[in-house]
Amino acid sequence: MAATPKIACLTNGPYYLLNDMEAKPVPNLRRASGEACATVRGIALCRCGSSKNKPFCDGTHGTIGFKDTKSADPSKDRRKRYAGKRITVFDNRSLCAHAGFCTDELKVVFRQHDEPWIDPDGAGVEKIVATIRKCPSGALSYAIDGVEAEASQRVPMVTVTENGPYAVAGGIELAGVKFGDGASREHYTLCRCGASKNRPFCDGSHWEAGFRDPGG
Repeated sequence: MAATPKIACLTNGPYYLLNDMEAKPVPNLRRASGEACATVRGIALCRCGSSKNKPFCDGTHGTIGFKDTKSADPSKDRRKRYAGKRITVFDNRSLCAHAGFCTDELKVVFRQHDEPWIDPDGAGVEKIVATIRKCPSGALSYAIDGVEAEASQRVPMVTVTENGPYAVAGGIELAGVKFGDGASREHYTLCRCGASKNRPFCDGSHWEAGFRDPGG
């Protein structure tokens, strides 16, 4: 059974998805001794937003001078709790990719223009849980009767969302990256428009930047 894939963020460059951690011989490449050259297999994925071969990297990041510096306000990286009679909803706004599943599908709980913006008693527990489980970024999580729920364990997968981030699920390791307060390691979203202030994570900036990749 193959090991779980990993993702590495190359400095000022692409994401490198190591989808096969077993070193294998590279076809048509050998050492002077005749010995095969072996390595793990990986794929370079664009994160500057400007590759002409999305989602793959074509080297454009070097041409445009892409920098992966994180400029988000660290004070906003905090998980808030919204306690209800039975369910407590946790939310870290700095992680939100603005996919809209919560505010579009359960407006009575996730109230975009009200304060507090989450009403944990606004709908049945089952509906709230089902909605939170659709959150691709891991910004939302929950506890029932004081016991925090564990994330569902899914098959490792990176989904190239339409006009949006890479949605990562299944516990794929993001090597050498510090996660936000209360952030899920099972699922998260990675910026691919190049505009996020919370790099490498998506912060919804693709909407403001007008990022387009309808091929997804």
